[in-house]
Amino acid sequence: MRRIFAAALISLWTVASGAVELPTAKPEEVGLARLDRIASFLRAESEAKRLPGSVVMIARNGRVAYAVAFGVRDPATGTPMQMDSIFRMYSMTKPVTAVAILMLMEEGKLRLADPASRFLQALKNLKVISETVDTQGQRRTATVPAEREITILDLLRHTAGLSYGVFGNSLVDQAMGAAGLNDPDMRLRWTDQKMVEELGKLPLLFQPGTQWQYSRATDVLLAVVEAASGLRGDDFYEQRIFKPLGMIDTSFNLPPEKMARMAQSGIDPTTGRAQPLTDVSKIRLFLGGGEGLLSTASDYMKFALMLANGGELGGVRLISRASVALMSANHLPPGVGAGPNYLPGPGYGFGLTVAVRTEAGQSSVPGSIGEYNWGGYAGTKFWIDPKERLVPILLIQAPLQSRNAGNSFRGLVYGAIAD
Repeated sequence: MRRIFAAALISLWTVASGAVELPTAKPEEVGLARLDRIASFLRAESEAKRLPGSVVMIARNGRVAYAVAFGVRDPATGTPMQMDSIFRMYSMTKPVTAVAILMLMEEGKLRLADPASRFLQALKNLKVISETVDTQGQRRTATVPAEREITILDLLRHTAGLSYGVFGNSLVDQAMGAAGLNDPDMRLRWTDQKMVEELGKLPLLFQPGTQWQYSRATDVLLAVVEAASGLRGDDFYEQRIFKPLGMIDTSFNLPPEKMARMAQSGIDPTTGRAQPLTDVSKIRLFLGGGEGLLSTASDYMKFALMLANGGELGGVRLISRASVALMSANHLPPGVGAGPNYLPGPGYGFGLTVAVRTEAGQSSVPGSIGEYNWGGYAGTKFWIDPKERLVPILLIQAPLQSRNAGNSFRGLVYGAIAD
């Protein structure tokens, strides 16, 4: 165990550089033990080819005490996974966008109660679809005016009435597909502002503020960041978040010289082919505030520790302690419908782009009340548990196999707490 940990840390600290360095500790110094169970589990998953490879990083009491890479970075070549491997973060982009919005709120450039149309005219005077089924079983549709405008808060907590277009087969989902919003090449042809314009032509799925529905709302927020700040989204994130925190390998588009470090997709066991993931060799115009970031474990740990520390890391403050508390509080009022695709699951409410634990029970995974988390499509996961002073990160690129691995990882991490 000690040999594995030492080798991992050598690899990690070789690549960790920039304005902020990650503080480190030995596991026993921060009350962690039995970490060999995590190593045994993830190594076995890779050897059985259920996962191609993974990178794990765990911090407690503000210091990284465990950092290990398992398996292969590229199943096609057998190249070993490394601590500096770069991953498609997918929806772990969302909390970064929330921080960007909160920074602008603290500067007086926006309010969470503001209508989104203050910054994006395409979202003004929206309609809401009304679907009924007649006695012959046929769908009948109409549109009615939205009872109020979408707010920035609605976008942050997924109560805007928008959809992703892929989690169901409603008429709104179908319309999104017909409009090209689900086309993978959309990222290469459209800007974020263009995406908002196309969304604004479609009806909402429900009245704003009445239901939770996972959606492109956080993508819309990047367009808000651009309008409120006067900067391109990637420039704002780089200048205001990544550079100050020393997140040297985090970006929306991958520099060619870093391509060899990219973690590649796991194999679909039913087809024997690589599971389709975003092609990072192509330059994306649509950055995607809800999906577009590429990053490493050490970079994202800097971001997560900044949140865990109340908005500051290594003398660099991005947001106030009050804003972190706002982000990590449950923002779903009583009576808001969750629907069949409520991704946070039982025992969780929803904050500003993150699931928030509200009950000790109900959930099938361990965690403390007040813990908050989110994950990404391909298997990237992180959570912050203020009670246990715990910040784990698991990075995988295998959508089909990652859910079970992520749930097992949670149990293993909490089982490693020794104090």
